[in-house]
Order: sequence, then structure tokens, then C-alpha cells
Amino acid sequence: MSTDALPTLPPTLPPAWRGLVDDAAIFPPVDAPIHEAAGSHQARRHEPYADLVGTFVVRDTDIPILRGTPLALSVVVTGGAGQISGAAGLGRKLHVAIEGLEIALRDPADPVGAARRVVTAVDAARTEGILDDHVPVYVEIPSSCPEPAWLAAADEVAAAELRLKFRTGGLEAHAFPSAAALAAWIDAALDRETSFKCTAGLHRAVRHTGDDGFEHHGFLNLLVATRQAFDGSPRAEVVDLLEEREPAVLVETARDLDLAGARRWFTSFGSCSVSEPLDDLLALGLIGPGLLEES
Repeated sequence: MSTDALPTLPPTLPPAWRGLVDDAAIFPPVDAPIHEAAGSHQARRHEPYADLVGTFVVRDTDIPILRGTPLALSVVVTGGAGQISGAAGLGRKLHVAIEGLEIALRDPADPVGAARRVVTAVDAARTEGILDDHVPVYVEIPSSCPEPAWLAAADEVAAAELRLKFRTGGLEAHAFPSAAALAAWIDAALDRETSFKCTAGLHRAVRHTGDDGFEHHGFLNLLVATRQAFDGSPRAEVVDLLEEREPAVLVETARDLDLAGARRWFTSFGSCSVSEPLDDLLALGLIGPGLLEES
């Protein structure tokens, strides 16, 4: 077969950036119409920086709308543990490629019990063959939980080989965890050898004050901090990295680290904007035409 007949694929990004941004355009504050967002997501698959984008994040209630879609989906379960089998089963029935499930524990007063119910539901869905073993399940433990209860719930998640999900922002100030709280969550995940993803508030690479007046974490801060925490840096240094606001300092640190290795733990983050993370990586010189790898 002539190579002229082969399709031309976009070059690939270095491993540190592949699949880093899960496309959550249908969620606040953008709230894009789902068909418009799905079309934009599909179009990005043919762009030079296509590899930056991971899954398309939707709610379980959106699955019927996306019947037969070719997109790889992360599905947010909008109810409790009892809806896990229903979401997974509906995806299978409608030939929707579910590549991840995300669920928030719904009982802040008893996160351990809530985590156990999720584990039981996931086990049942896998045993029944409606949720493939390779599909990761991310569990969000309420940030309002006292630390001992939060850690005990994380133990349940880790013991079942599920993953953690950290909420790093939102529409109100209380949705943004402090750098100290985020550093503690990272340590908890690493101590349990448990991967995690993040959601909300991470549109930009470097920590900054947003137009909303809130202090926003930077996804580059978080990736660098994860690498340093894994390498044994003290908690105080991890907090300092999460609070670093000078791009040049952060980039210089990042260039000396194995950030691709950190992605074993910090798998991705959901963002309603793909262009902002991309623009920042380009502006910081962390990706660019000379850094693309031919596929």
C-alpha cells in the first residue's frame, strides 16, 4: 500500500501533556450546548495539539443524547452509588464509549459509609459485566469532611483500587481549597498509591487571582507539586510550589523534573476551556512546533 494513501495524523505532544485536559465545556461557567460542545471536541482531534485533550466529560443524564457517539466519555454520575450500574449499563446499551466514571460522595456526615456503597456498586457493575475492568472510577470526597473522616474514606477508595477526584475551584470562594489542603490531598493520594484527577478552576497554568476575585490554582503548579511530593519534598515545600505565582520560576523548576512520571498520579483535570490551558503552555514555551513529535 502506498504511503500516499495513508491518513495524515497530527504530530503528538510529549508524554507530560498528553490527555491532560478533559473537555468539560458543558459544565459551568461555560455551559455550552452539548451538541455544540461535542462537535468542537471532535474537531480538535484533527488539530496539531489534539493530544492535549483527553475525554469529553458529560453527565449520566446526557448519555441518551450521545447515542452511538464516537467520542470517549467521562461520565459524571449525578446521583448516588445506586446510579452507577444504570449509567454504565445505559452506555453499553447505546454503544457509548465510557472511558471513566466520576462520582461525588453524597453523605458528608458519613463519607466512609458512602465510599463503601460506591465500592460495592462498582464491584457489582464489574461482576455483571456492564462496567469494564479497565474503566477508572474517580471518587470525590467532600472537602468539608474532617480530616480523619476524609482520610478514612480515601482508605476505602484506595483499597478498592478506585481513584480520587479533587475539586479545585467553582463558582464560589469556598469551592477553592487552600494550597495547604490541596497539598494534604496530594500526599494522601501518593501515600495510598492512588491516582487522582482534578476538576474546576484550573484553566490557567500558573496560580493567579481570577476575574472573579478568587485565588485560582495553576495546573502547572499542581503537576510540579505532585512530582516534588512524590520525590519526597516536605509538605511545606509542596505548599510553596502550589502558591508560586511567578511563571519563570515555575517553568525553570518544571524543566528539571520528570513531569511525565507525575502523570502516573495526576492523570488529568476537567476544564470548560481547552484553549486557555493550550495558550498558556504555548506562551510558557512548554509546548510548541519544535516540541511536537511526529506520529
